[in-house]
Amino acid sequence: MPDIVVDASALAAVVFEEPDAEEVAERLDAADRVVSVPLIWFELANICWKKIRQHPDQRAVLLQRFTSAAALPIEIHDVEHPAIIELAVETGLTAYDASYLWVARTLNADLVSLDDPLMEAARRNDEE
Repeated sequence: MPDIVVDASALAAVVFEEPDAEEVAERLDAADRVVSVPLIWFELANICWKKIRQHPDQRAVLLQRFTSAAALPIEIHDVEHPAIIELAVETGLTAYDASYLWVARTLNADLVSLDDPLMEAARRNDEE
């Protein structure tokens, strides 16, 4: 299977055992290589923080899941920020989301995300 670029929404589903976790995990497990952007760890930390605020009684479990995510075999790929800005303008995505799409385009990799606008932009890219 080709390389996969994973975004924070998809990784969070797996890490925090959200409803789409099984489907995302299957796709990641089948990939030759899982790649992401440096931003993913900040986004995952923010998701963890939000979950702790919503469920303070689960703090220890949530922090452990976040910490365990660092052991996942995810290759971090640097980005070209000016190119990301251009892609964000072109697609209407945030620069954050555009970074995942840019890496997927650059590596000719599949994108795994639970973010509908990001996946729509990826589909439009595939059709071009």
